[in-house]
Amino acid sequence: MNFGFSFVALIFLIMLFVPNIIWAKNKPMDYEKYSNNENRTLSLIEKIGQVSVVLFSLIFADNIKPTPWLLILILAFVLMILYELYWIKYFRGPKRMADMYSSFLGIPVAGATLPVLAFLLLGIYKMNFFLIISALILAVGHIGIHLDYERQLN
Repeated sequence: MNFGFSFVALIFLIMLFVPNIIWAKNKPMDYEKYSNNENRTLSLIEKIGQVSVVLFSLIFADNIKPTPWLLILILAFVLMILYELYWIKYFRGPKRMADMYSSFLGIPVAGATLPVLAFLLLGIYKMNFFLIISALILAVGHIGIHLDYERQLN
């Protein structure tokens, strides 16, 4: 791990933030009803994970080389592309809570799971212990919240 700026992480973060900015104006019907009951502990864990993922993904330089480890980076990028496709499906649909917390291509709560897995793989590819731990913290909070919403819907 070398300190420096990560352009790969910047691309991942843009892929993460753009749909979320659009989502802010396209929230599912009844979202406030569910978000008001959000687990505060999971929410705090999620926030810690979000901040640390952004920080630790950006501050360590990229070192892309054609090695077998490159397959992990490619898989992480594929997960981010699937994340974009998940959002396209959501934005084209009726924008209901059930759509927001549904599975996509068999991946449960895909809107939370896909980016968390992508950043976890990015951490593994970069051998960045801090990013791996941050992604695991984010997984507990973010995926936990989404699973709770899904449970409430069912």
